Amino acid sequence: MIAWRTILYGLIMAVIDTGMLGLIKEISKDGVKMLALMTIPTLVYAIQPWIFLSALKTETMTVMNLYWDLSSDVLVSLLGIFYFKEKLGLVRSIGLGFGALSLSLLSYKGDDD
Repeated sequence: MIAWRTILYGLIMAVIDTGMLGLIKEISKDGVKMLALMTIPTLVYAIQPWIFLSALKTETMTVMNLYWDLSSDVLVSLLGIFYFKEKLGLVRSIGLGFGALSLSLLSYKGDDD
């Protein structure tokens, strides 16, 4: 059975990470002029614990943390590769693929869970 709520909560938090880390990358490119924009990720990240708390009503802390972190890693990496034109070598690309594979395994909720 697929754990849809785990996927949904994990993706919500990962999308927040992707947007805010992308904004931070843009700020880092423009330096001090855009430093005031750092208030945006600071305030948005303040809601993450509340989302995580809500997620804990339907999933364990261990699985939820893994799903959030891995989905964030994959999405932020894809943003870096396709938007910011960053490069990954072969071994690191394989590692990113394993991260995506891990997400599919974590989204499965078996009878023993």
